[in-house]
Amino acid sequence: MTETKAPVIEQLTGSFLISTPQMPDPRFAEQVILICAHSEEGAMGVAVNKPNPYITLKEILKSANLPVPEADLPPVYIGGPVEIESAFVLYHSDYRVEHQLEISPGLSLSRESKILEDISKNQGPEEYLFLLGYAGWGPGQLESELIADGWLTLPCEKSIIFNVADHEKWRTAAMLYGIDISTLGDMAGYA
Repeated sequence: MTETKAPVIEQLTGSFLISTPQMPDPRFAEQVILICAHSEEGAMGVAVNKPNPYITLKEILKSANLPVPEADLPPVYIGGPVEIESAFVLYHSDYRVEHQLEISPGLSLSRESKILEDISKNQGPEEYLFLLGYAGWGPGQLESELIADGWLTLPCEKSIIFNVADHEKWRTAAMLYGIDISTLGDMAGYA
């Protein structure tokens, strides 16, 4: 018996995955996920519209014995269900650290603690999301989910990540491409 492989889908690093109303996993309902890495070995992304109501960045800074800046701090986000104790910072690449993953021109992700130290001193990235956890897919898993209409793939728009209210990101990201995601029926896939 021959092994059936999922079809190869173009490299999605730097794209949005937007859950469709047909998303079978309730953890991803109305989610916008930025794909940070995608290859034959699998995919990794972070949800950019799911603030964590139970923890604040102020509490994280205090627990790390770092000063808390006077300025308002953004919420802490639930980046996904994998390794929820792992912290990531998604930011504009005009700020640089030694170890960062460049997702697309102008957008990077890092786990380097120096970013948190710089944020505490008002020297960090101007716009950023602080995330706990990530979403991960094994080889061929994401491709299978795309075929099953759980996700819509769209080009990433940085303004959605940093300048749109969290509760509006899901609809706004789709509407940029003329898609009313809340009424999306059997049409899913690529835009």
